[in-house]
Amino acid sequence: MNKEELHRVISESKGNESNICQIYAIKDGDMAFDDCWRGFKTEDAMNVNSVTKGVTALLAGIALDKGFIRSVDQKVMDFFPDHVVKRGEKTIYDVTVRHLLTMTAPYKGKSEPWKKVCTSQDWTLAILDHLGGRNGITGEFRYATLGIQILVGIIERATAEKCIDFANRHLFAPLGLPDRIPHGDSSKEDQFDFFMNKNPRKHEWYTDPQGSVTAGWGLCMSAKDMAVIGALVLDGGLHGGKRIISEEYVKDMLAPHVKLGERFGFMNYGYLWYKPHDDKEVYAAIGDSGNIIYVNKERNVSVGMTGTFKARIFDRVDFIEQKVLPML
Repeated sequence: MNKEELHRVISESKGNESNICQIYAIKDGDMAFDDCWRGFKTEDAMNVNSVTKGVTALLAGIALDKGFIRSVDQKVMDFFPDHVVKRGEKTIYDVTVRHLLTMTAPYKGKSEPWKKVCTSQDWTLAILDHLGGRNGITGEFRYATLGIQILVGIIERATAEKCIDFANRHLFAPLGLPDRIPHGDSSKEDQFDFFMNKNPRKHEWYTDPQGSVTAGWGLCMSAKDMAVIGALVLDGGLHGGKRIISEEYVKDMLAPHVKLGERFGFMNYGYLWYKPHDDKEVYAAIGDSGNIIYVNKERNVSVGMTGTFKARIFDRVDFIEQKVLPML
């Protein structure tokens, strides 16, 4: 399949490819593919959903490199000494940054308290009250989009600046990418629109009433933005010969810390990044709607792909490997 054929296949698709908006690939350091659909242009951004988590992991690593966070094994409550813990709660004091990054932190209740958190004045503190529980630290993988919000609170308290400013200064600007702007406090209706709207968005990042960005969703990027971030990971934290993040942290971030079950395709999980294959140097930050940063070290390729809202899609790694890589 050549580039023209791929464009046609996506344009005419009635299946899982029907929501793809952008694909951008970097191979051997150079742009190797750039195409758009559904009225999108290369520079247009959109909510990339849980790909946001992969960027949050990078920001945690930068904060670690700069000494704002001592270690991934530092206790979460070190950063919230003034927070009043609910009576009888003890487990929360044992939770570490590593637990958050590997999704092995324990939480109270069976489901995430979306309404409680997203209608609160401080989303970090609201979900912090959900951390812990009677079962202690079990090491069980528990996918918690809201739980990752605590990482933003840690970065902000450790650095004494808003996470969006920290990200612009230490990640987006050094990569030559547009600064993100705060989306701003909003209504329930606006939150719904943010997920469902199929039009291009600004280079923005969803924020709570305190101006703190959402750590697990809500970052708006283009496929090009994601491919550039993927190339940073591919090159072990270097961009244009300049060190953005330590190679040591990138290796640790990509290492398989948890083996996932059937729901997640039996992939491995690092620090908010997936390792889809046991026997290949392939890594990905994956979000709903088919948004993905795909990194293939064996092929020296980074691919960014965006998609408008569609029910949970986890076939994008296969799609890239079967349709995009052969074309490069």
